[in-house]
Amino acid sequence: MRIAEPVVDEDDVRAVVEALQSGVLTGGRYTVEFEREFAKYIGVRHAVTVVNGTLALIAALYALGVREGDEVIVPCFSFIATANAVIALGARPVFADIELETYNIDPASVENLVSRRTKAIIAVHLYGHMADVERLKKIAEEEGITLIEDAAQAHGAEYKGVKAGAWGDAAAFSFYATKNMTMGEGGAVTTNRDDVAWKVKMLRDHGQEEKYLHVTFGVNLRITSMQAALGLAQLRKLDALNEARRRNAQLLNEGLRDTGLILPVEKPGYRHVYHQYVVRVDPEEVGLTRDELAERLRRLGVETAVHYPRAIPDQPLYRSLGYPPAEKICPNAATAARQVLSLPVHPKLERSDVEYVIKAVRRALGQEG
Repeated sequence: MRIAEPVVDEDDVRAVVEALQSGVLTGGRYTVEFEREFAKYIGVRHAVTVVNGTLALIAALYALGVREGDEVIVPCFSFIATANAVIALGARPVFADIELETYNIDPASVENLVSRRTKAIIAVHLYGHMADVERLKKIAEEEGITLIEDAAQAHGAEYKGVKAGAWGDAAAFSFYATKNMTMGEGGAVTTNRDDVAWKVKMLRDHGQEEKYLHVTFGVNLRITSMQAALGLAQLRKLDALNEARRRNAQLLNEGLRDTGLILPVEKPGYRHVYHQYVVRVDPEEVGLTRDELAERLRRLGVETAVHYPRAIPDQPLYRSLGYPPAEKICPNAATAARQVLSLPVHPKLERSDVEYVIKAVRRALGQEG
């Protein structure tokens, strides 16, 4: 049983074929329509597409004025792109610890890291549960810095009825193959700020305000019409796909409640969209390590994954840049890296599949019956 599997149906195939046959393969009506519909879905004024989620982060940082010598506060525990986007602009990532309950950046840790060089905070909505955007937004406003959401895993997630991607000065989305909605590859920056949207549009198309009138710096970050058409088809069923993830997660919660595994939570006021269903394996509670459990599940035909086996400061790249071990600066992130394990939750799972996952986990833990 696979850990992730894209949901691609006949509507998706038809949309891509129509775009391919349209004769306008880049920059046509499909991109315009997708950007309009995605902005409407998120609840913002603008959505600007780019080629992938990492470049969406870089574009958002660039548009908000992050440059060489600036500092950007990021979580210790995320995919490495969150921090690498900062380095790409010559700025310095400053690592904040996470809350173990949600695996998201801890606002209390952030408060202690703000300096005169701090330009922005990146709040990652990890696994599909939003970070504490209310507190983070307050910190950003009080300190006169910007808040950027890394919403690569949070399409459709909400806090107090407001979607991920509508809280910060800008947000970055990814449409990679296994995200809650996909273009195969692709990304977008969402924002309510006209100036940010304009700067991202200029950056993605060689700084052109009109054809061959280059008013500022830019490169080529454009998506194809086929990607946009697939994105439109996926967006129309995103809520249904998320509800399937939520149903599967609820079944897993019920079936694994008394196993000793530390299960994911959905805090009051939040809507979790379960990009990943992540348990934490504490050897003192269950009698085996995360890796031992994963191997037993593999033998039972259940694929798992570790998102992520190292906190970012423990990656060789960041050690070479002089960052101390995560255990010293981000102990919660170090604990998460040792213990997290993702179980299948994707929308293609039938109820019987989820029930098999539950039985396999119990068997692997020696808790049959």
